[in-house]
Amino acid sequence: MSLFVGRPNIPDIDKFLVKTKNILESKHLTNYGPMVRAFEERLTEYLGVKHAITVCNATIGLMVAINAMELSGEIILPSFTFIASAHALEWDGIKPVFCDIDPKTHNIDPVKIEELITDKTTAIMGVHIWGRVCPHDELLKIARKYNLKLIYDAAHAFGTTYKMKQAAALEDLSVLSFHATKAFNTFEGGAIITNNDKLAKKIRNYCNFSFEGEDNVTGLGINAKMSEIHAAMGLCNLDKLPDVIAHNKKVYECYKEKLSGINGISIIEYSENENNNYHYIITEIDESIFGKTRDELHKHLHENGVAARRYFHPGCHKSEPYRTLYPNLNLPFTENLCKNVLALPGGSGIDCIEQVNEVVALIKTCD
Repeated sequence: MSLFVGRPNIPDIDKFLVKTKNILESKHLTNYGPMVRAFEERLTEYLGVKHAITVCNATIGLMVAINAMELSGEIILPSFTFIASAHALEWDGIKPVFCDIDPKTHNIDPVKIEELITDKTTAIMGVHIWGRVCPHDELLKIARKYNLKLIYDAAHAFGTTYKMKQAAALEDLSVLSFHATKAFNTFEGGAIITNNDKLAKKIRNYCNFSFEGEDNVTGLGINAKMSEIHAAMGLCNLDKLPDVIAHNKKVYECYKEKLSGINGISIIEYSENENNNYHYIITEIDESIFGKTRDELHKHLHENGVAARRYFHPGCHKSEPYRTLYPNLNLPFTENLCKNVLALPGGSGIDCIEQVNEVVALIKTCD
């Protein structure tokens, strides 16, 4: 048995190949061709937003957004996130200020943010971990109180909602990831989402080297464009998305039922009042009850062909270069969670419910 946490969702191959043939025959491979324009239009409709600007990947998307918003100094974000969230800031010359999380939600804790704000703080970056949306109202209130921008790393949150509003539509700006391992993918890619017309124009300009017209360069831009072939993959995967989410939810609910009988292992809950993509099967291991550590279970599963993942081990502030930059930083809830979280194969990594039963049976044999 070989099961993985992240396996790409593949669309209707024949439909994708037709689009590929059209791209090759048109010889329009990049530079905002018809596929990208059509994909962006579909995204704005699906998300209910004014602007969805596609990018080559979400990390570059974050970097472009940060520059377009003219952020500087310090930005507060959780350490419990993929390292790209912090790296995007560091590459832009901004100091990432790591905040602890709420252990119940795994998202940044608004209560702990205000004590981290200084005269150098220009923004708060929330991260919608597992697609469960940050406490937006509280974060927005803090941001407005201190005249800060609010930016979301929404890499996990395609199709998820907050008060039944698409998470990507939350102000001031969101960046989505369409990496191959996400619930929705374009091979590689992402999108910057905003309802601000002026900001959107600036972002699109930055994504194309800051060209305005044929040969007028107006500032320091970069090449962040999505190609036609990536957009074609996105268009095809959008058609398949309802089926993908339905499968993900079925797998999640099966895990939830089967794991309920194992003491010391809890699975995260998704709100019944919101939409989610159910892409992540996240468990927490209580060693004192389960009898084994998370790492012992992780090793046991790997030895038996189940490539479980220790998200986000060991936490950004315990990884370089931040471990050296902030050697005395103590984030107790983050550090505890990093020791106990284990992601199990889900989504398209699971072909049938029988595979869920096999994973749970393996967990029961960990001794």
